Amino acid sequence: MAEAHQAVGFQFTVRPDGVDLKLSQEVIKNIYLSGVTAWKKKAIQFKNSILTGVYPASPSSWLIVVITMMSSLYTRLDPSLGMIDAIKENIPYRDYMSVQTRAVLSAILLATGLWLFLIYLLRYILKALLSYHGWIFESHGKMSTSTKVWLRLVKMLSGRRPLLYSFQASLPRLPVPSVDDTVHRYLESVHPLLDNHQYSQMEILANEFKESVATQLQRYLILKSWWATNYVSDWWEQYIYLRGRSSIMVNSNFYIMDLLYVTPTHRQAARTGNVVHAMLQYRRKLERGEHTPLRALGTVPMCSTQMERMFNTTRIPGIETDIVQHLTDRKHLVVFHKGRFFQVWLYTGGRHLLPNELETQFQRILNDTSEPQPGELKLAALTAGNRVPWAQARVKYFSQGVNKISLDAIESAAFFLTLDDEPQGYDPAKSNSLDSYAKSLLHGKCYDRWFDKSFTLVSYPNGKIGINAEHSWADAPIVGHMLEYVLATDCFHLGYTEEGHCKGDVNKGLPYPTRLQWQIPEECKEVIESSYLSAKQIADDVDFHGYLFTEFGKGLIKKCRTSPDAFIQLALQLAQFRDQGVFCLTYESSMTRMFRDGRTETVRSCTSEAVEFVRAMEDTEATNIQRLALFRRAADKHQSMYRLAMTGSGIDRHLLCLYIMSKYLGVDSPFLEKVLSEPWRLSTSQTPQQQLNLVDINKFPKYVSAGGGFGPVADDGYGVSYIIVGENLITFHISSKFSCPDTDSYRFGQHIRKAMLDIQVLFKPENHKMTENMKCTHLQNGKKYI
Repeated sequence: MAEAHQAVGFQFTVRPDGVDLKLSQEVIKNIYLSGVTAWKKKAIQFKNSILTGVYPASPSSWLIVVITMMSSLYTRLDPSLGMIDAIKENIPYRDYMSVQTRAVLSAILLATGLWLFLIYLLRYILKALLSYHGWIFESHGKMSTSTKVWLRLVKMLSGRRPLLYSFQASLPRLPVPSVDDTVHRYLESVHPLLDNHQYSQMEILANEFKESVATQLQRYLILKSWWATNYVSDWWEQYIYLRGRSSIMVNSNFYIMDLLYVTPTHRQAARTGNVVHAMLQYRRKLERGEHTPLRALGTVPMCSTQMERMFNTTRIPGIETDIVQHLTDRKHLVVFHKGRFFQVWLYTGGRHLLPNELETQFQRILNDTSEPQPGELKLAALTAGNRVPWAQARVKYFSQGVNKISLDAIESAAFFLTLDDEPQGYDPAKSNSLDSYAKSLLHGKCYDRWFDKSFTLVSYPNGKIGINAEHSWADAPIVGHMLEYVLATDCFHLGYTEEGHCKGDVNKGLPYPTRLQWQIPEECKEVIESSYLSAKQIADDVDFHGYLFTEFGKGLIKKCRTSPDAFIQLALQLAQFRDQGVFCLTYESSMTRMFRDGRTETVRSCTSEAVEFVRAMEDTEATNIQRLALFRRAADKHQSMYRLAMTGSGIDRHLLCLYIMSKYLGVDSPFLEKVLSEPWRLSTSQTPQQQLNLVDINKFPKYVSAGGGFGPVADDGYGVSYIIVGENLITFHISSKFSCPDTDSYRFGQHIRKAMLDIQVLFKPENHKMTENMKCTHLQNGKKYI
């Protein structure tokens, strides 16, 4: 064990003539190397913080400004307009300096001030440029002259080789939309879902809101937007995630899958060793800020704030609200296997453990035949059940002794690892393989994932992996970014031997992983069992269907000159109507990371234009020419709404913040109460792929991920995550609840497939040509003709 290993390295004996002290040379060497590594890490972080702090300038530019200012002293020119002389006369301790020293010091001070002024000026100009979003609203493939000029200016001011956080100070703040615009867009979004009487009532509530408390709430919200870096994100995290008292398993956490077609090795310990090592490499670059920032069009930077809490982070339960605990420089992880918890150190001699060393450690755990301690097997079910019992149990049973030490080890770990004992993954020969894989990642056995950790890495016996991620600290694209790096590093850089082991020589001198110790009283066991039963009820109710749509993909959709996202969203509306016979409020997640600390906004996909298109698809009297014209109109509308959401003119985050402000001020608003109580019966999200472009999927088409998904948002609705993979594949992750008699995830998947194919038919050449230059006209009965 580690303690025994350390005891051998450090021994002393008390003798009558003194103390005989013996130190192991290996231990001294490890201590020395650890110290060198720590100082080297601090030096690199300090250097990168300087580079980030002065960006878009560089430290060398300071030297240029100083030399230019100093040269003026010898050319008898005064570009400072007398400022150097003024500084020289007022500099402290000037009586102790020579005239020449005062002149040089004054020139350096003025040059430094001028340099800092230019940095802030460049940042301000760049922030003003990044506040322009006209490029988003331009047609795909077409770029106006003004946008081309704007792009050149942004590139010119963006500097070279930016670090991860270089652009943070230059990102604009999320603007607060006007109340009139938000209310107008809201009413427009619910119009197709309400009858005339219901819509009239909603208009009355909206007008009463605008005429009464809206101005006061908006004024305070604008004040908050001036003070905070983002007027939404802190409340979004607090009230949407951390204050929820129900289970976060299924209801909040999400999952991301491994490579779809490729398994680099079928040895569980080896695959886990490579993946964990790649994660440690990613974390090192993250801590140093050395990752390249994501940029739209290769130019417009995205906010990187969410990435800060990827590792060493845990959601801590509370009675009324949880908190997110983020630590720095954690050197261990905790591994769960067959009901036992093990602590594994990730460093030796001041460096990360190598992949083959990690494989050795994980194989030792897999070979361990010890039994779980009393109460240990289902202990993690506390994180899967309701939050209040877990918060109470944490204070009562885990605040002292060995329980506190072991819990601290879990909560302070870099991340949590589960070595699962049941193989998972996509198998074309098994129709439900994706279903089982998704349910395993989403909830597992309800006690084999630590759902409070920022993410749990799950490793399967057949070499597959996956991730279960807690949602409060970040959104799915952030975790997806990390996994893309890890999978590319695992497959194309680290690799495996012919036998499937990690490369490198085996190091058997590492201390064994240590078992975490627990003393679980009977009362606590009852709480654990209660949490497990409530979590199992939630898990057993999840009806999941994973579906690979291979008939066509992004390539064909783009040839149809339409947005792939709009195409899929309209297919989902058609599938929803065919499945349920009614339209419903639809949630599509959009990112707002072009703004400082931005997270997400809602796109309300069920528009009047989408409803008209779906009705035309179901109307046997309508022609494909008419349907295609309506499709294009609905797709254009969807694209416009998506762009508005991305640029800070969405509906739901503004209304949410107005509602929270009303609660702070003790003001009642029937309109806001009504808006916030509406259920999202169809919740959708697209998981981005190829954020890093580390793998050429045209050259390696099998090295693609199936993406990820989430649980149903409404008891009587569907959750749909879709991933556009390359040019010829779209994956769908569909969830609902068995307890609802009206939903069926497999059935909905079939409706999606048919809807996609039916829409594709509309783009036959003869339909496309006849819709050119045609327009739609309303008839009195509400139908349309061309």
